[in-house]
Amino acid sequence: MTFHDAREAFLRHIEVERGLAALTVAAYGRDLEAFRAFLAERRGEEPVPSKVDTAQVRAYLAALFGTHDPRSISRKLSALRTFFRFLVRGGELAADPTARVRPPKRRKPLPRALSVDDTFRVVEQVQREAPALEARDRAIVEVLYGAGLRVSECCGVDAADVQREAGGALVRVRRGKGGKERIVPLGSKAVEAIDRWLVLRAALRPRSDALFINARGGRLTPRSVQRHLAASAGRLGLDGVTPHALRHSFATHLLDGGVDLRSIQELLGHASISSTQIYTKVSLDHLMKVYDEAHPHARRSKP
Repeated sequence: MTFHDAREAFLRHIEVERGLAALTVAAYGRDLEAFRAFLAERRGEEPVPSKVDTAQVRAYLAALFGTHDPRSISRKLSALRTFFRFLVRGGELAADPTARVRPPKRRKPLPRALSVDDTFRVVEQVQREAPALEARDRAIVEVLYGAGLRVSECCGVDAADVQREAGGALVRVRRGKGGKERIVPLGSKAVEAIDRWLVLRAALRPRSDALFINARGGRLTPRSVQRHLAASAGRLGLDGVTPHALRHSFATHLLDGGVDLRSIQELLGHASISSTQIYTKVSLDHLMKVYDEAHPHARRSKP
């Protein structure tokens, strides 16, 4: 069976028997044609499905790197895999040449980190009609950014977990990821915000030991924190400002300030240093952006 005949049989199968949409069928057709053209150019003759081997499939995928992202390459491999499995089931092939080919690893997107100025703007933008709720929300933002807590950890902090020390304060995180406990220092701004909130907290008639409570006196939920933070950032026209973005900003700004990775690992509560190392990439990305915007050579090279 020629490649063209196999391709047409496969496309009829997925359109008629599997009932896939016309656009999906067309996408499969384009992916198979691209693979056929690659083999034809490489070998100098029309390819035959029965002679396609694993090395040829890997060579094709390797040729896509640099012009296609991992998601696109994975999709093309999926099309080839579906095609060759169809031929194996139909008895046209003895084995699937894609069986031992792994899709490329997808790069994890770098964490979103706010600039220092935008972080301060988010803190100042917190506005609520009730003074107690405004003080609470400001304290939450200060703790998320000032201590780098996860939003679940922030909501899990009890009032008694804030420990005063000479020259500052510490917060005991009892409900960390994996059930691990750690102690994180609080900056002066976070301490001031917490103190303002604690003065007004009693007005909400607490029914919980939680440091941060809702209007009914119960423990505040992570979802509520996310919603209130998004509203504050929205008034500034900032998108994607989440509690986790503040945590990323905390780590990135510390790294930019010269704090070593091991210390940042301890503060964030990462079990492995490899989880913390991603912030070196974030910081490098930030430095390259600053360079591109400020360095004369970088500005001159722009069109």
